[in-house]
Amino acid sequence: MTDDVTGEGSKKKGLSFLMLLPPILFGGLALLFLLGMNRENPDELPSALVGRPAPAIEVSQFSDMQEVTDEDLRGGGLKLVNFWASWCGPCRVEHPNLMAMKAEGVEIIGINYKDQPANAVRFLSELGDPYAKGGADTTGRMALNWGVYGVPETYLIDRDGNVILRIAGPVTQRQIDERLGPAMEKLR
Repeated sequence: MTDDVTGEGSKKKGLSFLMLLPPILFGGLALLFLLGMNRENPDELPSALVGRPAPAIEVSQFSDMQEVTDEDLRGGGLKLVNFWASWCGPCRVEHPNLMAMKAEGVEIIGINYKDQPANAVRFLSELGDPYAKGGADTTGRMALNWGVYGVPETYLIDRDGNVILRIAGPVTQRQIDERLGPAMEKLR
């Protein structure tokens, strides 16, 4: 019977484990990257709201725009809820696409996010108003409840008031062709 009084056996076990640690870490990272690359759209930020009822509408009156309510999201046809601001450069980029969608009969609800009212009114006067209804989220509370990372951000809402799709960033023609248009067609 031999006793390991010097602790040599435990030192060897510790060194063996340390030698295995880098390949284990590398394998774990490789698995995470592989899973991330296999997502449908790796650029899209995930949303916990997709497939769930849209959160409550919490807005104040914006200019002379008809104020949106919770009931407006439930019932009727498909709707887009668009968070925007006059100080937002990408909001200017998406604006012609929103105007074109309005001309095609898409109901768009505009939520003006943390903006100066006079600047927001000037923005819509200059570029056109694509919104059927809307309101102002002056505190950012509604945006927080909806999981908005930044403006612009747009949500497709179905007839029952459920969130079907989220577009973080501007609604570009590519987003319309590849994601929004097909999702809307499928729901019609």
